[in-house]
Amino acid sequence: MSANEDLEEASNNMMMYCAACGIAGADDIKLKKCTACKSVRYCGVKCQRDHRPQHKRACKQQAAELRDVILFKQPERSHLGDCPICCLPLPIDATESTMMSCCCKKICNGCEYANQIRERDEKLDHTCPFCRHPVP
Repeated sequence: MSANEDLEEASNNMMMYCAACGIAGADDIKLKKCTACKSVRYCGVKCQRDHRPQHKRACKQQAAELRDVILFKQPERSHLGDCPICCLPLPIDATESTMMSCCCKKICNGCEYANQIRERDEKLDHTCPFCRHPVP
């Protein structure tokens, strides 16, 4: 077993017991997760308050790591490639992207929308968001 598997197994075992009093979760005892880090469970508010001083530092660190994972998670790639402007994968749904006739680039609707907002705010003619040629 690797170190990561050992850590994951220990974490899963910890999740089955109250972090403060050690009571095992069962059908009649529902353990509630720490709302910040989601890595420990408590049988009640009293146990959560009692355990807070020991858990506070680790909780902040784990919550920050969890936020980073969620924030920087890359979306799954599609066979359609990436938008040439924002470099995010093009959506599989064809209605969520636009093929530009001037440069034959497929642009996501987000970049097309951002270009329309820019053109409206700056009072410009409609152009391709990629090559900036006028769109017919």
